[in-house]
Amino acid sequence: MGAFLDKPKMEKHNAQGQGNGLRYGLSSMQGWRVEMEDAHTAVIGLPSGLETWSFFAVYDGHAGSQVAKYCCEHLLDHITNNQDFKGSAGAPSVENVKNGIRTGFLEIDEHMRVMSEKKHGADRSGSTAVGVLISPQHTYFINCGDSRGLLCRNRKVHFFTQDHKPSNPLEKERIQNAGGSVMIQRVNGSLAVSRALGDFDYKCVHGKGPTEQLVSPEPEVHDIERSEEDDQFIILACDGIWDVMGNEELCDFVRSRLEVTDDLEKVCNEVVDTCLYKGSRDNMSVILICFPNAPKVSPEAVKKEAELDKYLESRVEEIIKKQGEGVPDLVHVMRTLASENIPNLPPGGELASKRNVIEAVYNRLNPYKNDDTDSTSTDDMW
Repeated sequence: MGAFLDKPKMEKHNAQGQGNGLRYGLSSMQGWRVEMEDAHTAVIGLPSGLETWSFFAVYDGHAGSQVAKYCCEHLLDHITNNQDFKGSAGAPSVENVKNGIRTGFLEIDEHMRVMSEKKHGADRSGSTAVGVLISPQHTYFINCGDSRGLLCRNRKVHFFTQDHKPSNPLEKERIQNAGGSVMIQRVNGSLAVSRALGDFDYKCVHGKGPTEQLVSPEPEVHDIERSEEDDQFIILACDGIWDVMGNEELCDFVRSRLEVTDDLEKVCNEVVDTCLYKGSRDNMSVILICFPNAPKVSPEAVKKEAELDKYLESRVEEIIKKQGEGVPDLVHVMRTLASENIPNLPPGGELASKRNVIEAVYNRLNPYKNDDTDSTSTDDMW
C-alpha cells in the first residue's frame, strides 16, 4: 500500500489543561500513515512577564518528523525572544507581536537550515504550522502551510486561516518568479504546500530572499480583538482533519459535542475518529481551545444523544436478525443505516461519528467475527 498501513493505528495521544480563563484538549492519531509526523504545542502562561498569554500550535510534518518536532519545542522561544516582538518597555503592541511572530518564523527556519547543513546529509523534512497566540485583548492567528485554524464566535465560524496552496494566484506568482512551476497543484510537481518551515531543497534559489523562494517560511498573521461575550472556541487542526470536514461542519460538530460532554479530550477524540471514518488517510491532530462562553452541557442534548445511541443499537440488532442465516458484515450494516433517514445525528459528523457505537453493538452480537473481515477499513464503508 505504499506509504499506508494495512489497518490504521488508532491509539491516541491526549492532553488537556486550563488557565487564563481558557480550557483546552487535544488529540493526535497516526491513522493510516506509516509514520506519525505531526507535533503540537500547548502552553498556558508564557515567561518574561506574559503570564496572562497562551500559545497553541499544530505542526504537520512531511518527508519526516524532524522539523515538526524541533518547531514544537523551540518556535515559541524564537517568537517571544526576538527584539521585534519585545519592542520597547511594557507589553508588546499589536504590531510588535505580528512582526515578532514573522521574525520568529524566519529565524527558526534559518537556524534549522544551519543545523541541517552541519550534519552529514541535509534534513529534507518540512512542516506546516498553524497556531494562536492569545493575549488578554487579542487572538493572533498564525498560519504557514495548509493546516488550518478557526474561531467560532456566537455559534458561527467567525474567522479561519487561508491554506497556502501552490495554485493560489499569489503563491503561484512567487513560485514562478523563483524559477519554479506548479504542476498537479504541487510545487515543481512534488510538494503540496507553498509555505512551510524546513523543506530546504526548495529554498536555494540564488538572488532571492527567504520569503521569495519556491517555498516560503513566512507566516500569515491576523489579529482579532477578543469578544468576551461572543467568543466560544478555537480549533487548530492539520489537513488530515480538513480533508474530510469543512469549516462549518467541524464547527457545528464540535459545538454539538460540547453540549453533551465537558471533557475536551473526548471531544477531540471524537473529531479524530469521525474524520478517520469519513475517509481521512493522513495523520490527524486537533487542539480545541474553549473560552468561558463555550457551549455548556445541556440535559436536553444529553437525553437526545442517549436516545440516538439506543435507537442505533436497536437498528443494528434488527438488521442482523433480518439477515437470518449467518451474520452480515459491518459494511452491510453501515450501508443499510446510511440509506435510512436517522433523526438527530450529530451535525457535521453524521453517521460516521456514530461508527464506534454501531461497531460496539455489532461486536457484542457477533463475538465470533473474523477480525480480518472487520478491520477499521473505511475503503468501501459507504
